Amino acid sequence: MKKSVLYIEDNEKIGKWVKEELEQREFSVQWLLSGEGAEKEVNQHAIVILDIMLPGLDGFTVGKRLKKTAPTVPILLLSARTSIDDKVDGLQFADDYLTKPFHTDELVARLEVLIRQSGGTHTKRISLGEHIEVDLEAQMVFDKQTEKEIILTGKQHQILMYFLRHPNQVLPKEQIFEAIWEEPYMTGDKTLMVHIRRLRQKLERNPDSPEIIETLKGIGYRVKR
Repeated sequence: MKKSVLYIEDNEKIGKWVKEELEQREFSVQWLLSGEGAEKEVNQHAIVILDIMLPGLDGFTVGKRLKKTAPTVPILLLSARTSIDDKVDGLQFADDYLTKPFHTDELVARLEVLIRQSGGTHTKRISLGEHIEVDLEAQMVFDKQTEKEIILTGKQHQILMYFLRHPNQVLPKEQIFEAIWEEPYMTGDKTLMVHIRRLRQKLERNPDSPEIIETLKGIGYRVKR
């Protein structure tokens, strides 16, 4: 299970090559030529490799459905597209993005990092405020009072994890934006502010008086641990 891959790729030449390379490195690979049936299989695997250019439903649509079905299973997107817009769109739901052509060593390295981040036998959990608990290994967020998982969007999850990698630090909004969106921050852009507000609505007991994500006026944000 730990190194089991669901691989969705319609190009048979590339698919065969990747499958053989991964199996030589002790991965178990289930290869599908389209996204059809992938939702039934995703929870049986540790990770998904997803090509964007697929027949029928495109990889973006398939990926969003898979993330909704199995939010803790990481998705690595493969694409010949190199534009920043495609990467931004893909990383709304995916956990990583690799452009073609690629070397199998890099693919394997990225897979192993994502699998390691998404789960493990030694689970590390941290508390935020009095009611939020984050499982850093499984990349899941829970309300301790209701014992229910809090489902975040791809960007909300990335923002929260970025805060947790920089605990108690005051992070300028420009730094956060450029780390998450991988493009220069434009003065006056409200994108990050909107995402922070929606993240607070999910995490804070009173979003108008936040206890977890603090605003430092004119500077940025801080999450205390």
